Amino acid sequence: MKATEGPEAGNHTLMTKFVLSGLSNHPELQNLLFSTFCFIYITTIVGNLLIFVVMVHPSLHTPMYFFLRVLSFLDISTASIVVPRMLVNFLSEDRSISYVGCATQLYCVIFLAASECYILAAMAYDRYVAICNPLRYAVTMNSRVCLSLVLLSCCSGNVVSVVQTAWVFTLTFCGPRMINYFFCDIPPLVTLSCTDTSSYEIQIIIAAVLVILTPFGLILVSYACIISSILKISSAEGRRKTFSTCSSHLIVVTLYYGSGTLTYLGPKSSNSQDIKKVLALIYTAIIPTLNPLIYSLRNKEVKGVVIKIIAELRKT
Repeated sequence: MKATEGPEAGNHTLMTKFVLSGLSNHPELQNLLFSTFCFIYITTIVGNLLIFVVMVHPSLHTPMYFFLRVLSFLDISTASIVVPRMLVNFLSEDRSISYVGCATQLYCVIFLAASECYILAAMAYDRYVAICNPLRYAVTMNSRVCLSLVLLSCCSGNVVSVVQTAWVFTLTFCGPRMINYFFCDIPPLVTLSCTDTSSYEIQIIIAAVLVILTPFGLILVSYACIISSILKISSAEGRRKTFSTCSSHLIVVTLYYGSGTLTYLGPKSSNSQDIKKVLALIYTAIIPTLNPLIYSLRNKEVKGVVIKIIAELRKT
């Protein structure tokens, strides 16, 4: 660390690196945590890569499965940005991360998380068109529209990430350098600043509204229209089959937006940081592991393709 210059510096020192506290400070738990999250990470990579392989099948070349492939890529990337460093820190006494490394990790996490929020909204729109306007589905959700929605989601995520990362790292950080978290994220970094952060905390809320609540609002509107259309179906079996095409997406939306909302917009309390660690763990490590299971085990088309691929492999 280097000394801060200027009249406001006082005896403060300026950060050149941070230290991540990790999930637990109990040495006896580190090996168990390492084994657990190593298994979770391997499962995440294998599960999402299988989604890629299975959805290359010609019968799954539809907008919904195109978005699922994008979602799998985002999940692999998110887990790979956070979990490997967490695994190293479980077994290492040196848990430091450089100033630049911390900024890079923060940018990547925000970019991937924001992009996923928008992609989930695009997937809700896809389900809305498929159920509420099925005759025009192929025209409305053509390949150009799907690609445009993905690019718009990623560009929006990039803008949000650049702005938020730049704002955070214009703050002055001065001892202690310990980040009470397992990766570099906005809430724990802001608490390390020795400058007034009240205006920045308002900016965090505005960003959270744009990234979390706005797309979530669009998802709610989409599903309100979907439910209205489903209720108009005369047969109970028809209603059940139609709703089943949305159930996996609803589960993921509930988990992802729920944990994100509580992390960035939840109430502050004495133990809020520990709670936010658990919530952040859900959307950075747990959800990327569960998504392939949720979308495959509850999807007859995916299970059918898996059976076909296994049968073809047995023949060869």
